[in-house]
Amino acid sequence: MFRAKFLFFALFSLLRAEVHPMTLRQAVEAGIRQNPDIALTRLDEEKARQAVRVARGPFTPRVTVGSGLAYSDGFPLSIEGSAPSVVQGQAAQYLFNRPQSFAVAQAREDARGASLAVVSKRDEVAYRIASLYLDAERAARVGALARKDTESQEKVLETVRAQVSEGLALPLAEKTAMYNLARARQIADGLDDDQATAETSLAIGLGFSAEDRVRPVDEQRTAPPLPQSEEQAIQSALESNKDLRRLESQIVSKQLERRGERAARLPRVDLVAQYGLFAKFNNYQEFFQKFQRNNGQLGVSFQLPLLAGTGVGGQVAQTEIDISHLKLELSNTRNRLAADLQQSFREVRKAGTGADISRLDLEVAREQLSVTLAQMQEGRATMRQVEEARILENQKWIAFYDAQYSVEKARWNVLRLTGDLVASVEGMR
Repeated sequence: MFRAKFLFFALFSLLRAEVHPMTLRQAVEAGIRQNPDIALTRLDEEKARQAVRVARGPFTPRVTVGSGLAYSDGFPLSIEGSAPSVVQGQAAQYLFNRPQSFAVAQAREDARGASLAVVSKRDEVAYRIASLYLDAERAARVGALARKDTESQEKVLETVRAQVSEGLALPLAEKTAMYNLARARQIADGLDDDQATAETSLAIGLGFSAEDRVRPVDEQRTAPPLPQSEEQAIQSALESNKDLRRLESQIVSKQLERRGERAARLPRVDLVAQYGLFAKFNNYQEFFQKFQRNNGQLGVSFQLPLLAGTGVGGQVAQTEIDISHLKLELSNTRNRLAADLQQSFREVRKAGTGADISRLDLEVAREQLSVTLAQMQEGRATMRQVEEARILENQKWIAFYDAQYSVEKARWNVLRLTGDLVASVEGMR
């Protein structure tokens, strides 16, 4: 019964799963639109924009209307500072309040920093999706070669077994062939698992469910172009890197916060207004010479802080410490960015050299296979030797593909650091 239920749920999951074939450009563009991390960062950006409206709120009139109706016995008293009224209204607005003005400016700067965070997260997600795409593509392509390797190993094992039965080979040769076949199957199965993992991670990164997969499609794709020089790349990154701009925005925000804290000693001016419609049954006629039902006030409230206390100085000192911390972080980020770019260029050169060597090694293996096939036609080579040459060629193909993917991934990493990755993907055809 349990097994039947398990098979049912497994079949249901397979029916729900969907495979989405995509090119690299399509995957990156879909990730930018649908990635959950980018969506969360955009929500933070919207929240920061709304914080500007909250900070500006006190500079717009705030009007409240209500009723303070009450029965009076004897001299009419005030309730919460106001006379009992059938209808009463109050209005207030900041006219001059420097701390709040700096709070508005700080909120605007925080909103700008949140926008930079969205762009930074976009670049980060684009590189992560490109890396997962290359991993899935590499696993699929190398996996196909590994399965061919398995087929060749099976033919070798059949040949060796025949030779052992005829007394032309030792039993050790059969055991060695069995080991090579088992190892080839293990590598092929591992690559299938790597492909499934990468395709599932890619689907999640694109906002699909964990049951779905995003499968790379075969395409002719050239490696992305690099900046003209390492120095130009570093200069461009220092000028346009969104993490640096975001840290600079945070420093400006903290500087505005410090100015607002220091402005706590400045005077404040507020606009105040009040209206009250008095009732006739509150004994006003008995205790006042003149009674008027409609009453209003309009004026300003002026406040001058004489002693702000030690808290203001402490807040300013804390903010200055935060500014110093952000400046050190900005300096470290600049140095780390330059070092990462230098290392990335070294990796590009190293990967390029490895790709050239792998290509030459592959050419040798392919030529050797051609020679062995010619020798077999002449009766000077056996089928076993041919299959072993095919196995060697497959291994060289795998090394060649690995080198190609290392080159492409290293180039994408350089473009990630310079901030040109998304533009390069969008320019692909």
